[in-house]
Order: sequence, then C-alpha cells, then structure tokens
Amino acid sequence: MFAIGDFARHGRVSVRMLRHYDSIGLLRPAHVDAVTGYRSYDAGQLADLNRIVALKDLGFSLEQVRTMLADEVSVVEVRAMLALRRAELESALAEGAARLVQVESRLRSIEQEGRPPAVDVVLKELPAVRMVELSSTAASFTPDDIGPVIRPLCAELGRRLPEATGVTPAGRLTCYYEAAGDEVAVHAALAASVEIDGELNGLTVVDHPATRAATVVHRGAIDEVLPAWQALARWIDDNGHRTSGPARELYLDCPEDLSRWVTELQEPIE
Repeated sequence: MFAIGDFARHGRVSVRMLRHYDSIGLLRPAHVDAVTGYRSYDAGQLADLNRIVALKDLGFSLEQVRTMLADEVSVVEVRAMLALRRAELESALAEGAARLVQVESRLRSIEQEGRPPAVDVVLKELPAVRMVELSSTAASFTPDDIGPVIRPLCAELGRRLPEATGVTPAGRLTCYYEAAGDEVAVHAALAASVEIDGELNGLTVVDHPATRAATVVHRGAIDEVLPAWQALARWIDDNGHRTSGPARELYLDCPEDLSRWVTELQEPIE
C-alpha cells in the first residue's frame, strides 16, 4: 500500500487531483484509515489512474471517463484513441506553425512599407511555351486554401507524367493562379514537348503565349514568399507597369530542406 503522496509520485499526478478523483467517485483509495482519514492506494490502481489521465488528456470529460471506465474500455481501444488524438494534435501543431510563418511573412512586408522594394527585379521576355497541366479550384488566395489544393495537385502531376505517352518534359514545375469570381483557379504545369492538343492521360495541353514579365528570385520556403511577391508588386506599381496575366511561380530548385528552395516569381506586365 502507498500513502497518497507516494501514489501521486508514482502516478505523476498531484495529490489534489487524487483527492478530487476520490470525491467524485472516479478513483477511490484502496483503504481509508477510520481514525486519521489518511488515504492509501495499492499498485494495481496505477492502471486505473493511467486510463483516467490518458482519457482526460485525449479531451474527454471526467464524466465521460467515468462511463468509459464502467464499460471497461480496453488498452487496445485506448491506444486507438490515443493514435487518433496524436494525429489531431500533430495536425494542429503543423497548422499553428504554418500560421506563424504567414504572420512572420506579413510582418516582414509591414517592415518594408515606405522603403524601396528590397528585391532585384529583372525584366524578361518569356517565350511562348506549351505546357501540360492539372487544374483545380481553391476557395481563396489565402495560404490555408491554396496549400491543400496545390500540393496534391503537383504530386498528381508528377505521378501522371511518366504514364503520359508522347510527353517529354522540357522545363521545370510551374504553378500559377487565376481569380475566378470569389474562387481561385489553381494550375500545376510543366513545359513539355507534346504533339497532340487537348488532353492526354488526364493532363490538359495548354499553349501559353510569349509575354514580358517582371521577375524576382525568392530563396527560401515557398510558405515565406509573401514579402517577395508584395515587393515585386510595389516595384511594378512604382515603375508605371500593369499586370497582364496570371503570375507564375517557377520552381528552380526544390531540395528536401525547404529553406533552401529557389523560386522565380514571374509577373506578366504590359
């Protein structure tokens, strides 16, 4: 038998928590001294305590935990619930990290207000190019809406290309976006040598005309591209240009380390 303090230490919980569990009938002591009122627990109760803490940490209320313990939820069931909760927490952490990246990008853009654009803009004549593309729709231009659409779209493009007979890749992955009412048309494309028109293995063959573009090279994760795009927009406006077509992101180098990505931003201008 263990005094309440020792049992709390072995269970890695507080004495106050054990007293609360006792008061609501969730985990009664194995023995209570009739004279002193001191609570004592046996080692076998650690299993019940572990279930209570695990289920509570999974987000269940103590009343729900009581019901589940009464139903004698198994270790396998707790493990399955734990795996699900872990996935939910990991997703929430990833979303939070991505949101922090976007906030940091906005902050860098704010810090550049009133200053000359801190980018090296190069005017280029982009030649006419034939591309094979996959397209989809996002709800808006926000990263939360674009990211979940463009990433699987690029992956699917890569999967279909080897199976597309008569298509010879002739360039690097390019993504571009077009406003479509309240939504956004999202395109994952690759310059390619292909003789037919229309569709091939689900890929659309599109001819893009030659155009003049203001370009800038962004070095770093694509999730941190906002300051570069906005600096390019300020340069275009400051120099009396107007955009004349969907902007493109040409991925020049995409190593596993996202911070080392190199992307050319291309904004067609008149």
